[in-house]
Amino acid sequence: MGKKRKHSETLAPAPVKKNDESAPERPKRTLLGWKDKSEGEADKSKALSSSGFRNKEKVLVTCSRRISFRYRSLMLNMVSLLPHCKKDSKVEAKSSKGATLNELIELKGSNSCLFFECRKHKDLYMWMVKSPNGPSVKFLVKAVHAMEELKLTGNHLKGSRPLLTFSSNFDKDAHWKLLKEMLTQVFGIPKEHRKSKPYHDHVFVFSIVDEHIWFRNYQISVPHNESDKIAKGGLDKMTLIEVGPRFCLNPIKIFAGSFGGPTLYENPLYVSPNQIRALEKRNKAGKFAKKIKAKTRKKMHELSNPLEPDEFADMWKDDE
Repeated sequence: MGKKRKHSETLAPAPVKKNDESAPERPKRTLLGWKDKSEGEADKSKALSSSGFRNKEKVLVTCSRRISFRYRSLMLNMVSLLPHCKKDSKVEAKSSKGATLNELIELKGSNSCLFFECRKHKDLYMWMVKSPNGPSVKFLVKAVHAMEELKLTGNHLKGSRPLLTFSSNFDKDAHWKLLKEMLTQVFGIPKEHRKSKPYHDHVFVFSIVDEHIWFRNYQISVPHNESDKIAKGGLDKMTLIEVGPRFCLNPIKIFAGSFGGPTLYENPLYVSPNQIRALEKRNKAGKFAKKIKAKTRKKMHELSNPLEPDEFADMWKDDE
């Protein structure tokens, strides 16, 4: 009878795992199949090397309390035209609004702001601000017409990127050059923004007339044939159809900081709407005073020059 083996001899020695050995990483799956890691790293490094400046502009759009319906419609139109903007709740239009808005801009991760401030339910002021270091511009907004009010025939794709055009007189003075750069940064939609469409089917037109900036929005219309393709030579027949909104910006002051700071430029031709209304009241009061003076003069003339008695006044009276 043979000898039994010991228990230790029957157990096979367990293989020792090395710390350096690990399971290979699973390749990334794409729509076209499995993607190798080396190819992904090569594409990523190529993208990083090719990408230079990337526009990450974000605009906060808000308004003051007790704003009228017409000006609220204008603000909502601007929100629909700028897919890279962020809308926030109303802010009280007080002397401390600058600190509040700067904090809101920081919380929203924005670097620009369009603040619509309404006063006396009549006057609309627009602040265009670059935060946190400035500059900032204060405009008086006039000749406001919203999209819904004008009943215009133009209609473009929502979220598409606009072409920005400026009149040639934006390059004549330093303050107009600064305003042109600010308008370009605020109204220019960043390329490849997640909410924008990769099309250019409308134009933002900024033109200076009588020291005012006039804004227009036009749809680019190209004639199509029955097969829904651009006809031969159709680009020569391209037309512009106005979409809206319309408004006019009268620059008041340009500040070095955000919502304040040293004054870089002050419009010498600006007249406050309160002064205009006061002058109209004085003119109306002057007209009323002239009427009162004319009536008094007429009475004094009648008293100083009485009519002579008429000798034929009682001629046709019946004798009693």
